[in-house]
Amino acid sequence: MVKIYLVRHGKTMFNTIGRAQGWSDTPLTKEGQLGITELGLGFKINNIRFDRAYSSDSGRTLQTMNLILENSDNEGIAYTMDPRIREWCFGSMDGAYDGELFGGVLPRTEAFGGREIDSLTYEDIANGIMEVDTAGWAESWDVLSNRIITGFTELAQEAEDFESEEIVVVSHGMTIATFIHLIDPDQPRIQLLDNGSVTELEYKNGQFDILKIGDMSYRREGRKLLKNEE
Repeated sequence: MVKIYLVRHGKTMFNTIGRAQGWSDTPLTKEGQLGITELGLGFKINNIRFDRAYSSDSGRTLQTMNLILENSDNEGIAYTMDPRIREWCFGSMDGAYDGELFGGVLPRTEAFGGREIDSLTYEDIANGIMEVDTAGWAESWDVLSNRIITGFTELAQEAEDFESEEIVVVSHGMTIATFIHLIDPDQPRIQLLDNGSVTELEYKNGQFDILKIGDMSYRREGRKLLKNEE
């Protein structure tokens, strides 16, 4: 059985000013770096030793992973980047302000049908993004959901094949939320995952079990340690 610590990347420049990053990218801010340092220290305090590490190929997840491994004393483990666990692509709306995208443009689409965003499914949102994407880059729901579930499943299966016991994975807010929905459709749609939060799962013989969603306790423990050292 593999225990998975699935992390949302640290806070970035676009996160700070409320822009949708998607496949575009900005680096972690100083606050974001501090938050992931706290996370790494939280893992260290709990003596968590990772066997393998995985992230998307986005710069913000690579930066996050480096800080986690450095501060949790897990440097040197096998590390794989997988583009399948990237964030959603917002097409020509990548980099748009969240308010403009989710509060202005998307509500006018046929896919949204005048409904409030809280009542929509992930498929509805994906269809809305495709409607407004003038560049033709956005993924259909079938393509998006397949790459996410296939990416996470295959990396978990690889870890199991290597007899890994604990792995760390760094991905993105909407991608993690979508993955949770795909493995457990009865879960309420996740509205927000904090930067540096940890979603814990177990994987065995092709089956995922969800233990925690969006846990911030590791960051709190690391923050406490830093304060005590000041």
